[in-house]
Amino acid sequence: MAPRKSQLTRADADEDVGKQPIRTRRGGVRAKRLGELGIPAGVIAIIVMMVVPLPTALLDVLLATNITFALLVLLVSMFVKRPLDFAAFPSLLLIATLFRLALNISVTRLVLLHGYAGKVVQSFGHFVVGGSLVVGLVIFLIILIIQFVVITNGAGRVAEVGARFTLDAMPGKQMAIDADLNAGLIDEAEARRRRSEIAAEADFYGAMDGASKFVKGDAIAAVVITGVNLIGGLAIGILQRHLSIGEAVNTYSLLSVGDGLVSQIPALLLSVSTGLIVTRGASEADMGADVLRQIASQRQAIRIGGAAILVIALIPGLPKLPFLILGGAALALGMRLKEPPKPAEPQPAAEPAAPAPDSPEALVEEMRVEPLELNLAFDLVDLVDQSRGGELLERVRALRRKLALELGMVIPMVRTRDNLDLPPGSYAIRVNGVEVARGEAPPGAMLAIGENLTNLPGTATIEPVFGLPGKWLAPELRQQAEMLGATVVDRASVITTHLAEVVRDNAAKLLSREDVKTLTELTRRTHPVVVEELTPALLQLGDIQRVLQGLLDEHVPIRDLPRIFEALSQRARVSQDPEGLIEAARATLGPAISAAYAQDGRLSVLTIDPLTEQRLVDKLRHGEHGSFLALDPDDAEYLVGEVRRLAERAEQLGNTPVLACAAPLRPALRRLVRSANPRLPVLAYGELGPHLQLETVGTVSLAHAHAA
Repeated sequence: MAPRKSQLTRADADEDVGKQPIRTRRGGVRAKRLGELGIPAGVIAIIVMMVVPLPTALLDVLLATNITFALLVLLVSMFVKRPLDFAAFPSLLLIATLFRLALNISVTRLVLLHGYAGKVVQSFGHFVVGGSLVVGLVIFLIILIIQFVVITNGAGRVAEVGARFTLDAMPGKQMAIDADLNAGLIDEAEARRRRSEIAAEADFYGAMDGASKFVKGDAIAAVVITGVNLIGGLAIGILQRHLSIGEAVNTYSLLSVGDGLVSQIPALLLSVSTGLIVTRGASEADMGADVLRQIASQRQAIRIGGAAILVIALIPGLPKLPFLILGGAALALGMRLKEPPKPAEPQPAAEPAAPAPDSPEALVEEMRVEPLELNLAFDLVDLVDQSRGGELLERVRALRRKLALELGMVIPMVRTRDNLDLPPGSYAIRVNGVEVARGEAPPGAMLAIGENLTNLPGTATIEPVFGLPGKWLAPELRQQAEMLGATVVDRASVITTHLAEVVRDNAAKLLSREDVKTLTELTRRTHPVVVEELTPALLQLGDIQRVLQGLLDEHVPIRDLPRIFEALSQRARVSQDPEGLIEAARATLGPAISAAYAQDGRLSVLTIDPLTEQRLVDKLRHGEHGSFLALDPDDAEYLVGEVRRLAERAEQLGNTPVLACAAPLRPALRRLVRSANPRLPVLAYGELGPHLQLETVGTVSLAHAHAA
């Protein structure tokens, strides 16, 4: 029998569960219909109230409704945990203000026509203020001043500042969401939810900035309406009904003051609600719980306050009993409160036990090759010690961001470590585990770059990036070196400048397959059609990586990935040869490439003699690793030397020359002259921007080689 009872119970439960969504759905439909029909109908009824006279019984109910509604809004404002939980408040504030003004019109009509506007107004005019017009006006003005001068102005200012700060913070919040999304901390749905919440927050504070003006305008309208009612009531009572001044005041003026008080009480409640909403911060509890918790946590402050109140009770002339009671109560409360728990100091995370030196984990860690590494000698460790003023790590972080924006790729993290094998005062830069550059930065010295430093004591050296003569000087000689026209830089600047140049020269080696995938996915978000058309239908990630590496190898930024991908899509339909893909991308980026070498809109160009260029085209061959020039060794040596000579002469004149040639010839010519002129850009004619003024600074020719 027990199993049968269990089955019956489960069947009943299933029936209840099946019915519950139906009831919930019906309730949701009713609430939705009530919101769709009830609120518009209520607004229309408010407009009708301004025109159609209301009976006094209905007016009493509406006045009570107005006070009740304002009280409920105040309580909701106190219990919400964050302002967005009451996002409908600005609209409710407008409707409540309109409703209150409509009631003022209805009361004014009844007071002026019949000298009676219901029991609520009569009670506020006679019982609340004791039947005194002066007392009523004073109370009315005090409430108005509290509402208008104190609460409304403060709430309006807070709403204005909140709206401004919220709008200013939107870009940063959006970037933070994108960063979390890119890091995989949140998914796309959560990112959309956060973005919509940020937009809703901005809309809310903007609406509150405007809604606060409703409260201020309502206070001004209350003064005007009450003044008109007082004057109109006295005029009607004395001139039309021939009442004495005392009777007119007792009949009309007190009712006008009662109307003002009836309207200002809910207005004050809504003003307080506005202040609570705009000053409410996000919290895990309602305002009452937060206030009690935060005040109770200040045990020492409560005890000092209680003692101060007891001291005040000793002042002659003051009543002793109230201060003694309150001071004693505060002091006793402070003594009874428990000491708030101190925040636990963050304990260092227990480090996992170090693996044995011969374990696979330890061996793998030792074998790992860092993409980018900076090794420092033992006496340069102070450059990375922030407690001793070391700025190298901060500069390296800033350098990574600068290079990322310049090259269009994510620069790997720079692993900085000390190396006891380095000579004192030196550093080394490694790319993929291979040392590619070395320099020196002796402690306690600064590098002065210039040619007139012979008379200054120091160690002569060559600046590692541009090969300029320099000298390591003591810091106190800096001013003297600058007076001689030298440029003086500190050790951290020397290292970061050298590191930046190494990264530029080795950017192609630092661009990994994972980096290409990341860049492709980021491009897909803004240009999905371009990426979907290119990969994987036409090119794989490896093919795209080779193209981007080829561009970076010649110092061509890859920031404009959408245009690069469009060019690759068009070229890949014809051929997937890497060299052709690179040249297609360069043709698209041509104006930007040439503009990078121009000075004030002028580009210095080394050209090739037409006969020489035709001969080079005839010697052009295509191999497994790209095109090359099948020149005689003597001709190749003469051509390279002539290009180097003309480029050096142009640089001595202050120019930054480029070598221009026909597009089919460019890759092979670049490979030929690169060994002797690694920094000389080789551009195709089509890459020369039409917006630049071209100036020929030399012409390369093989005619002299044959004449010799």
